[in-house]
Amino acid sequence: MTLTRWFAAATITLTVIFADPIARSQAADAALNLPDSPIAQQSQTTPDTSTAPPGVKPYPPSPAQSTTAPMTEEERRKLAQAQLKKQEKQRVFAVMATFNTTANKDAVPLSAGEKYQLFFKSATDPWPFVLTAFGAGIDQAENSFPEYGQGVQGYAKRYGAAYTDYFTGNLLGNAVLASWWKEDPRYFQKGTGSFTSRFLWAASGTVWCKRDNGTWGPNYANVMGNLMGAAVSNLYYPAPERTVGDTLSRGFTVTAQAIIGSEIIEFWPDMVRYHRRKQAEKLARQGIGPNAVRPAPQATPASPAPQH
Repeated sequence: MTLTRWFAAATITLTVIFADPIARSQAADAALNLPDSPIAQQSQTTPDTSTAPPGVKPYPPSPAQSTTAPMTEEERRKLAQAQLKKQEKQRVFAVMATFNTTANKDAVPLSAGEKYQLFFKSATDPWPFVLTAFGAGIDQAENSFPEYGQGVQGYAKRYGAAYTDYFTGNLLGNAVLASWWKEDPRYFQKGTGSFTSRFLWAASGTVWCKRDNGTWGPNYANVMGNLMGAAVSNLYYPAPERTVGDTLSRGFTVTAQAIIGSEIIEFWPDMVRYHRRKQAEKLARQGIGPNAVRPAPQATPASPAPQH
């Protein structure tokens, strides 16, 4: 719980401070001819016709969706694998894994096996282990779950409980239930529009999802997976933490954390563009780079006419 409060406060503050001005800086980026990040560039060229969450403006219609011939199962499988391989290289700050994110509004639906593949890749990446280690350290310093004690043994128990929470919730929500209810476990970046519309879109992603048939609806798999994971955690948390209230709190806390992560992922491409624009402006002022302002060449003075 301590990690949740700290992480939420820090990330919300960063998002509010930086996301709005950098989202408004896209016009300046275009004037400097800066390339977008791969995620943002995709999102602007692959619109979606799906229904948006309540209160959020939907994507513009895509003519390609109505004219493209249906793919064969083999073509679908190959395309889905290619898209997954690309997703599995995505990171924020070069550290935070964002494998469950796509900027392609027309991404091929995942099969049940591919959903398990995506879950396993995310669960075994170094990022959740690092984050878990950090959280367990904070819990140990504040003596959360005092029944675990202190020292190496107490830290190991806190670490094990925190990672098991993460593993179980993701297994149930992103693989088991997502396959059962045919829901896509990925967050679909909006990438364009006003700051408010994108902020609301990211906030709704944890409770509103795209389905395998292309429609949108409530994200039952994610919400129920988090609650079921919290119920399973009663097997290893201390007895005082096994009340109904504590169980529900843990489940909804994980859901809230996912909202924070979606906000970071949604505005990360804008942060990259903002940083690149500032670098380009600095280089231009120094007379370096393709956008540098160079003095106009001076005209060569004409030779004097010969005297007779």
